[in-house]
Amino acid sequence: MRVLKPNALGKLRVLDLTQFVSGPYCTKLLADLGAEVIKVERPKGGDKGRYLAPFKGNQKGQEKSLLFQYLNTNKKSITLDLKSDLGKKAFHEILGHCDLLVENFKPGTLERIGIDKNTLLEKNKNLVITSISNFGQTGPYKNYGANDLIHYALSGLMFVFGSVGKEPLKHAFRQSQFKAGTNAASASLLGVYGTRFGLAGQTIDISIHESMASAVRDTTSSFASTGVVPTRQGQMNGEIPRAPIRAKDGYVVPINFGGSEWAKTANLLESKELLQERFSSQESRRKHSDEFETLVRKAFENKNKFELFYEAHSHRELVYGVVQDASELLRNPQYEYDEYFEEINHPVTGGVLFPGSPIKFSETPRQKAYPAPLLGQHNEEIIQRLTSLTTVEIGFIKESVQDE
Repeated sequence: MRVLKPNALGKLRVLDLTQFVSGPYCTKLLADLGAEVIKVERPKGGDKGRYLAPFKGNQKGQEKSLLFQYLNTNKKSITLDLKSDLGKKAFHEILGHCDLLVENFKPGTLERIGIDKNTLLEKNKNLVITSISNFGQTGPYKNYGANDLIHYALSGLMFVFGSVGKEPLKHAFRQSQFKAGTNAASASLLGVYGTRFGLAGQTIDISIHESMASAVRDTTSSFASTGVVPTRQGQMNGEIPRAPIRAKDGYVVPINFGGSEWAKTANLLESKELLQERFSSQESRRKHSDEFETLVRKAFENKNKFELFYEAHSHRELVYGVVQDASELLRNPQYEYDEYFEEINHPVTGGVLFPGSPIKFSETPRQKAYPAPLLGQHNEEIIQRLTSLTTVEIGFIKESVQDE
């Protein structure tokens, strides 16, 4: 009988200096797979992500941000003033026990408060330091500010989102931050993996800007080879819908209309009009595009969205998706089967459902998540275990914790 090990990353210790979204998501991915992630926060107010909406009960508070709670499951929180001698002493001693340091300050911030990355690497030859920033640690934009909207715009991704003749669009929420956080977690593990095989520790530079630009590789490669700038397209071109289509009770997303086997789509929609000869080929559908689009939309509006979804996948060999709202996501049978959404009980906000991990290991399964820590919750545990600070010094650090 095989004995399952509890955690994939159970021997990895991470010192986390990140805040907001990209950095915390990077370290969340590691913590959720068993790494010990020690989150260093400001004594006054902590991670600024603690004040990002949404909030439980729409009541803003240091321990009520649901985004913060999601991004910081399975972590331990300590509070250090990294500008003070005592804070620096504790930081360096704890770092001496760590494999990985992750930070997402503006480039040069650590150096300005007296923490030099090269010096850290000299002291710990196996340390990996991952830095996440808007535009990377070097280059003409390195000190520029940005947000998710700006990253979509500058990366070129926004230019190809949306419909022809209309303004560019972006995805909802902070997708650039999550993409950079995923890249950072992957790169960090590769760096640590290298040290296990005799390679030296190193710094890793993650640019949110470049993380987003990697998503437009098709358009940039196309332009480089043809000189033609790819742009937004119409919603229908006779073959591939470029936007969701309204059904009777919501929206569906057909990946295609069946190619040469257009009759499959027409039969699915139970539309005799769409089976006419003038719609039998992609060329003819384009030729009669206005009439075609009108008939297609009319046919879809006569069908329920889940009826279309299941019939397409079960009988017609067509690939369809349903545009689901939050309530439908939580009832989705695939998510329910995988037990993907999990309730995490937080000492302040109580039980809240959060997305789980999409990563499943057969031999080292992920354990049930612990709630995000209260500010400074683990000061005494971590500082006693990993530093030589006196009881008086530990008491001073504990007493410095305060709301913003």
